[in-house]
Amino acid sequence: MTDIWPDRFTLKDKVVVVTGGAGLIGRHICRACGQAGGKVFIAESDTEKGKKLQRDMMEDKLLSEYLYMDITSEESIKSGMEQILSKEGRIDVWVNNAYPRTDDWGNTFENIRTASWRKNVDMHLNGYFMCCQKVFEVMKEQRNGSIINFGSIYGVVGPDFSVYGSTEITMPAAYSAIKGGIISFTRYLAAYGGPYNVRVNAVCPGGVFDHQDRSFVDEYSRKTPLSRMAYPDEIAGPVLFLASDAASYITGHILMVDGGWTAC
Repeated sequence: MTDIWPDRFTLKDKVVVVTGGAGLIGRHICRACGQAGGKVFIAESDTEKGKKLQRDMMEDKLLSEYLYMDITSEESIKSGMEQILSKEGRIDVWVNNAYPRTDDWGNTFENIRTASWRKNVDMHLNGYFMCCQKVFEVMKEQRNGSIINFGSIYGVVGPDFSVYGSTEITMPAAYSAIKGGIISFTRYLAAYGGPYNVRVNAVCPGGVFDHQDRSFVDEYSRKTPLSRMAYPDEIAGPVLFLASDAASYITGHILMVDGGWTAC
């Protein structure tokens, strides 16, 4: 029998779209998908960062293209998809990684304004919905595709506020509500998309190191079985797996990438 497994772990000839593609985690996802042979569209609202990532990837001979996209705008999503389809004729993988939020995102629970709560839910949760709805139509027609949403450990378990101590860092209430909603929506869409061979899964990272307050990093690490925070590139591998044909019988799965945080 011919060994087919190496081919299943690649994204060769696949068109991959990563929203928030130039962000902390997004850029590593883009590079990983490019290294796996995919044609990567860096869907990003920060034009400067998006174009820089494209230049860097092209220098490394990774197929990529910058595409302006604001997931809070239905027109922007629609326009971006039309551009991709006009060039490639298909979309094989869509990664909802973008993380839109308001300037007052870090307010404590008592100080959250209702208008702010509504806006964050609208930008983030509804942004994911709009992306999923539009790309699903494309994948349904193709009878194939993989959608990967970004949840979080705090869409699954309640926050441990003790890790924040006296730092200025906190866990916004809207974040838990949004990520919990994304996880439930992922299961819904997996059930709905199954008959069309459209797989829908979610990746739920734990804390990702981004040069946070040292006391927070130490306390978070102490409470994690692997005794550290994740590095951004460590989130890319699970996304690459779910995007590939190696995960062809996986849908509706919520993949925890948290160093064991939710195991305890």
